Amino acid sequence: MKIISYNVNGIRAALSKNWLDWLKAANPDVICLQEIKATPDQITDLVLLEQLGYEHYWNPAEKKGYSGTAIFTKIKPKHVEYTSGMDDYDREGRIIRADFDGVSVMSTYFPSGSSGDERQAFKYRFLDDFQEYADKLKLEFPNLVISGDYNICHRPIDIHNPKSNANSSGFLPEEREWMENFIKSGYIDSFRHFNAEPHNYTWWSYRAGARNKNLGWRIDYNMVSEGLQNKLKRAAILPEAKHSDHCPILLELDL
Repeated sequence: MKIISYNVNGIRAALSKNWLDWLKAANPDVICLQEIKATPDQITDLVLLEQLGYEHYWNPAEKKGYSGTAIFTKIKPKHVEYTSGMDDYDREGRIIRADFDGVSVMSTYFPSGSSGDERQAFKYRFLDDFQEYADKLKLEFPNLVISGDYNICHRPIDIHNPKSNANSSGFLPEEREWMENFIKSGYIDSFRHFNAEPHNYTWWSYRAGARNKNLGWRIDYNMVSEGLQNKLKRAAILPEAKHSDHCPILLELDL
């Protein structure tokens, strides 16, 4: 199973940059999207998406043009879950999950705390609640892939300038500690499972030519429950895809 996760920063904007041509060439079995910022009725190219063989499942935020997640898949899911049972996050469309034979795949968009103290507090609350949610979910679905934009750099290797960003949301000690504990609770950072090299990022600021200079952050992850470790085949970051301030990340499982 070939899984891609991609924060598209607005699916309509991505579509205007030939995103469907890229999707056809990349040809994932499942693609998890974050920050779709749209509802399906606002998309004119759904027929073209379906012609590529994808069923599409959307969990937009209640607020128009904000947040939201989706899963497009060539493999028919046994079940799609649109709610986490946590209203504050469900209203923002932060979690959607598709269950297949042998694996469940979640697309999730963690909150950003960069706009101020109130949203940082919201982010910390989400982290605590998500850990509890994932712990329970893994009991029911032990083969779990949690893909998405976590809005956290785990370690100094995952950010271009760890010293100057020591007090930046996304690289705060509490956030990094949460990520460490989340992984220790039974997950594998699939990219780091295969690649220990620095300068591998998934998000770049639009300011000061950061992407061309590769001054980035690695905040997007395909996390895999430990029960799938022997199924891991490949993981990669795909920085050549430029439809967003993020780039897609790839996971291949041998199921």
